[in-house]
Amino acid sequence: MSGRLVHVLTVADSLVFIDAVVARARDDGWDVTVITSPDERLTTFGRKLGVRTVGIEMPRKVTPLGDWRALDALHTCFARLKPDVVHAGTPKGGLLGTLAARAAGVPVRIYQMRGLAYVTAKGVLRGVLSTTERLSCAAATRVICQSHSLRAEAVSQGLVSADKSEVILGGSNGVDANRFAPMSGAALRAKLGIPGSAQVVGFVGRLVRDKGVPELVEAFSQLKGAPHLILAGPWEPRDPVSDDVRRLVEAHPRIHTPGFVADPREVYAASDFVVLPSHREGFPNVPLEAAAMERAVISTRIAGCIDAVSDGVTGTLVSVSDAAALAVAMQRYLDSPELAARHGREGRQRVTRDFSRARIAEATVERYRALTSI
Repeated sequence: MSGRLVHVLTVADSLVFIDAVVARARDDGWDVTVITSPDERLTTFGRKLGVRTVGIEMPRKVTPLGDWRALDALHTCFARLKPDVVHAGTPKGGLLGTLAARAAGVPVRIYQMRGLAYVTAKGVLRGVLSTTERLSCAAATRVICQSHSLRAEAVSQGLVSADKSEVILGGSNGVDANRFAPMSGAALRAKLGIPGSAQVVGFVGRLVRDKGVPELVEAFSQLKGAPHLILAGPWEPRDPVSDDVRRLVEAHPRIHTPGFVADPREVYAASDFVVLPSHREGFPNVPLEAAAMERAVISTRIAGCIDAVSDGVTGTLVSVSDAAALAVAMQRYLDSPELAARHGREGRQRVTRDFSRARIAEATVERYRALTSI
């Protein structure tokens, strides 16, 4: 037995971030427990990977009573399990997990900084989210940042010291390049009524302002020719796009909204290139997954995205919230399919070389061992 490890995430949606690390730790002999808010997907995750799971309600919103109950439940759980390492991530799970672990005397407390939500927030919420990050970093003994650019930003903003923070290899959760490999996108095109000969722009993510959906829709409306746009993801009430943007999307004959697509490979394969014009990220998965499938990626010049896309090599970076620049970059790939294809091929080579999911999982578990001296 290597030791006792507990992973804490706010909700089960985020389990995709840790499956490879959990599996590697389990195979290396760690006694692994995974905690999220109660969800059937958590139970299924535990059965599939053969690890213990615990459901503890962690409200995503700021709710003093609910947060106190979650903190108490986590503390009680840690006192019973006596973990050597608590690895907590996502804003609420990261905060409550590191605070409860500190109170329970857990020797190694890792906060996984996946992004800085306060960057695009305003007013009181910005202050709350900034304080949350500072507390999580302070309660942790080690902060693992999702990307090198995110770490640089966190250090420059005084959230964490350079000595206390690190990035695992090149950053990100990594990509399984065997799974995300070139494949046919004909099935999704047929399902959405998109001709096989049409040019298609793909987007995968939540349909919200922070993901740059308004700029993407505006830029798409400026394109020449008759390309199609797939917006694969759910409309969300938090940070929603304007009613005007949504109406435009729903009325446009060449914009397709299939909702959440369980297998994003279908979207990447059906697209000629992929766009992710986010306002903030830690290290987005979409650009690496798309690149692994030999798709060029257009994204924004912000922390996380500048790590995911090599500008002019595997894709194109534009200024955030710049619909005009986004339209120019999209039109360039539409006018030059050969360029898009070349950037796609370079992207797959980069992913297989620098962002192997297995290697990142292995390196993360090695850090557990080094930090605990087990």
